[in-house]
Amino acid sequence: MRYDLVVFDNDGVLVDSEPISNRLLAAYLTELGHPTSYEDSLRDYMGAALHRVHDLVAERTGQRLPDDFDDVFHARVFAAFERELKPVSGAVGVLEKLAADGVPYCVASSGSHERIRVGHRTTGLDRWFEDSRIFSSQDVGRGKPAPDLFLYAAERMGVAPERCVVVEDSPLGVRAAVAAGMDVYGFTAMTPSEKLADAGQLFSDMQELTDLLI
Repeated sequence: MRYDLVVFDNDGVLVDSEPISNRLLAAYLTELGHPTSYEDSLRDYMGAALHRVHDLVAERTGQRLPDDFDDVFHARVFAAFERELKPVSGAVGVLEKLAADGVPYCVASSGSHERIRVGHRTTGLDRWFEDSRIFSSQDVGRGKPAPDLFLYAAERMGVAPERCVVVEDSPLGVRAAVAAGMDVYGFTAMTPSEKLADAGQLFSDMQELTDLLI
């Protein structure tokens, strides 16, 4: 194994949540008078913490989103997760292999701790992630593309950044991993490969990942 720690993004890498959450985000913003298509949402917000939504809307329109925006959005997303959410195909096999080989791993997500746990509980991935392996943008001052979250996860896991590899599917996440001084593998199942060009390695099928890590 080339690395001492594998750091997974969550949405789109472990749980197949990006289509659900971006569909709902686009619909909610449009409902609030900020017309947003599904494609717009993927382009602007995929991989980002919710503060980016507030920041971009304010920057573009001069208007603030409602104070209860985050709570309403999360309630809609969690309800949809209960109905629709599944693990990313191949993710369980990767986690089984890492656990069997004794390779340390964790998740570092722009999503809230509650969102991570709801997704893992719904998909059965909670068996692989006790609390000590879960890190959220809530834990740091700045979310991706700042490197803070990945550096925090590495510090808490006791591994130097240069000994970590990050598995990401968003341009913001790739930028954060590069800024943290970590190797990064770009998962292109939903994201065009050219948008993840800064990743050191690209792959489109999660089942390929274990071979790439060796």
